[in-house]
Amino acid sequence: MAVTMKPDNETERLRKQRRDALVAHLPARVGRWVRWLLAAERRTIRMVAGFLFLLGGFLSFLPLLGIWMLPLGVVLLAEDIPLFRGLSVYLFAWMARRRPDLFGEQKEGGQ
Repeated sequence: MAVTMKPDNETERLRKQRRDALVAHLPARVGRWVRWLLAAERRTIRMVAGFLFLLGGFLSFLPLLGIWMLPLGVVLLAEDIPLFRGLSVYLFAWMARRRPDLFGEQKEGGQ
């Protein structure tokens, strides 16, 4: 029996909302590039870029590559692969607990 990590409609809406909030925090030039890459008709380019970012993240001990590439690869691949969609939900939830200001949210407990 295979386990799939497919979020429901509300979770998917929240994932996209948080993704868009993070993209809005990027510098203008990078934000335009990411929005271009997230367009539906660029699926092949997005998947190749996502896998390359994951590979770069795993090779973060090399110069110019870094661990920052892993979450970017997950976010790009989440648009097309359900397994990564579930991982991005967990990634965004983790980020929202630590930095709710990135998403325009408040810390739990009203702090």
